[in-house]
Amino acid sequence: MEQSLVSVFLGLGLSAATGFRVFVPLLVINLAARGGFLELSPKFGWMASSEAMIAFGAATALEIVAYYVPWLDNLLDTVATPAAVVAGMVATASVVTGMDPVLRVILAIIAGGGLAGAVQMTTASGRQISSVATAGLGNPILSTLELVGSLGLSILAVLMPIIAGLLVLLTLILVVRRLRRRRATP
Repeated sequence: MEQSLVSVFLGLGLSAATGFRVFVPLLVINLAARGGFLELSPKFGWMASSEAMIAFGAATALEIVAYYVPWLDNLLDTVATPAAVVAGMVATASVVTGMDPVLRVILAIIAGGGLAGAVQMTTASGRQISSVATAGLGNPILSTLELVGSLGLSILAVLMPIIAGLLVLLTLILVVRRLRRRRATP
């Protein structure tokens, strides 16, 4: 049971990280699994392959560069939102171990995909606001922060999954409380 809980926190951290950047956490999963730092769920061994490393590495590089192109960053958000949901589901399903496969899939869909989508929609909204407020000049700063957030949260999730999962849950609770307060005040 304890190992299952740790892997759930790991999945939450990685799925939230896919909301910042779709491919960075997938590359971190690949590298961590290849290095023996991460156990993958059954049927997800392909994520530790050399082919996956090349694909995730190339996709990560293209994603990072694309977010620094002024008009392309906003366009990419329209594609990245559904991609983040799928990546969040895959990230969660790939690392949750010691759990019934049906429960793992349900968790991956609801928590992994939902969390990744929520983070991605928040970052996309922030980029839209930045585009209007700064004529796009602030977007590279946001892109850098998102990249650092994705990489940092991915590494934290692999090295200290409970802390990463609790950080994600705490942030989610604070955001929900803040949204409730905004709705309550006229």
